[in-house]
Amino acid sequence: MSDFNDVTETLKIYFDALYYCDRDKLATAFHPQAIYATADETPLLYRTMGEYFPIVAARESGASRCDVRRDIVDGIEFAGENTAFARVRCSIGQRSFVDFLTLVREANRWKIIAKVFQIVESNQ
Repeated sequence: MSDFNDVTETLKIYFDALYYCDRDKLATAFHPQAIYATADETPLLYRTMGEYFPIVAARESGASRCDVRRDIVDGIEFAGENTAFARVRCSIGQRSFVDFLTLVREANRWKIIAKVFQIVESNQ
């Protein structure tokens, strides 16, 4: 159960980082070599953490707008001792997302190594 709780804690940090547009929290949740990608843009959008973090930090935060949080963990699966997958949903402003997050355990900490997401209709 500890691994499940530890992954859940990483996901909480991830959701907080997005809601507060907090670069330091992002760095806590993500592995430094993580990838960020979506096929919702043409060509396929791919970013490194060095490209992604400043974009989030420059946003107006949901917290500053008093947005209602809609952070949902649909499921967490483990492939073994050091690899996990989470399907999560959240909203940022008027956009809602389904994120597929792959996590790895490194030095006894779970970190997101890949974020692949889809923009969805708000009611999903």
